[in-house]
Amino acid sequence: MADTSKLRYTETHEWVHLTGKIARVGITDHAQKEISDIVFIELPKIGRAVKGKDSAMVIESVKAAFDIYAPVAGKIVKINEELSKKPEIVNQSPYENGWLFEIECDDPLEVESLLTEAQYQNAKNTSHH
Repeated sequence: MADTSKLRYTETHEWVHLTGKIARVGITDHAQKEISDIVFIELPKIGRAVKGKDSAMVIESVKAAFDIYAPVAGKIVKINEELSKKPEIVNQSPYENGWLFEIECDDPLEVESLLTEAQYQNAKNTSHH
């Protein structure tokens, strides 16, 4: 999973890893650095339907609370329960153990429309967020 070139990205710093119809979602290394020390994660409810760009959950850090957006439309089928007890895993391992939730995509092709790693790096470097 550490091969980030296979991931797709959003401009709001989520990453997506598609396996069949299931999209695993997390935040990028860049995002976890921006957010800084994560103290609480409010995970989404399993079974909830989301649309792309909907706020799916909230991450709270020592700085502020941040919305995490659903990259694609579908239904939340799995959440990373570990994070309720140990939110700092996201800081330590954003692409592996710190994944956030999984969406069963309405249309897996929607993932293809997200940014590639190169496009994400480019967007990240040009935005003054």
